[in-house]
Amino acid sequence: MQHSFTTATLTAFALALTGALASASPAAAVPAGNAPSCVAVWQTTGTITKTGYARNDCGRRLRLKIKWARGTDGACHTVDPGRTIYSKVARGPRTFDGADSC
Repeated sequence: MQHSFTTATLTAFALALTGALASASPAAAVPAGNAPSCVAVWQTTGTITKTGYARNDCGRRLRLKIKWARGTDGACHTVDPGRTIYSKVARGPRTFDGADSC
C-alpha cells in the first residue's frame, strides 16, 4: 500500500510541475482580433507580466497592434513579412485577445 501512495504522490507532483512549466511556455491564442488569418498570434505568461505576440506570415506589409481585454491595446506598428511585434502588460485581469489591423 505504501508503494501505491508514493507512486500517486509522485504522479501528482509531476503533473503539478508540468502545469507550472506549461504556464511559462508560449500559448496559442484564439485570434479574436480582425487581423488576417495569415497573422500568427500567441502569448507567454511570466511571474509578473504577460506578453502578446503577432507574427506577420502574410506576403505583404501590414499595420498591426496587439489587442488586450480590459485596458489599452498595444501601439500600432508597421510589420514586414516574417517580423513579429509584441506588447507586455502586468498579469492580472487583462487577457490577450489577439491582433488587430490598424
